[in-house]
Amino acid sequence: MIQALNINYLLANSTSNSQKSEFELLISDCIAQKRSAQRKLYDIYAPAAYGVVKRYMYDNDQAAQEILNDAFFKIFTKLDQYTFQGAFEGWIRKIVVNTVADYLRKNLKKEQHKQELKNDEYVDDSTPIDNVSHKELLKIVQTLPEVQLAVFNLYVFEQFSHKEIANALSLSENNSRWYLNDARKRLKEKINVYMK
Repeated sequence: MIQALNINYLLANSTSNSQKSEFELLISDCIAQKRSAQRKLYDIYAPAAYGVVKRYMYDNDQAAQEILNDAFFKIFTKLDQYTFQGAFEGWIRKIVVNTVADYLRKNLKKEQHKQELKNDEYVDDSTPIDNVSHKELLKIVQTLPEVQLAVFNLYVFEQFSHKEIANALSLSENNSRWYLNDARKRLKEKINVYMK
């Protein structure tokens, strides 16, 4: 597949290779579809990307690998759009999270009744968790039902707003709030049981 190259790429290639950084050369080679460069970029960034994917697909290795492959396909086909402004890792992370959201939107089981949060249903999530390790806490989070897990991860780890979550998962903003509230309630209960 031949990619259309943008002006930034053409300008970048007009400078001599000795003036380019190793990173810029790697990106240029990937855009030029050099397989060895694409493999190197994948080897560098895939482990962190896979970690993000596994937060959503912790118990489904096949889906996680499918999402990772889809994400890197998008990364390689959109690489000419990277402007070298801002962290490359952040640019990749955004593509990975959006790919996860696409997968979740297509594959989450739609519940029969959409849940909505009423004003008096807010759960106080201030539970002392000093005795729970980070690893144990992540294991507890991964026991959430898939919709609650997706909303919780997008809200807490990716810092999406409820509007962004609603758009990403085809929910209403109120449904997003309800799922987050339900996730917090379930987590509080599980942490309380764990701490006893």
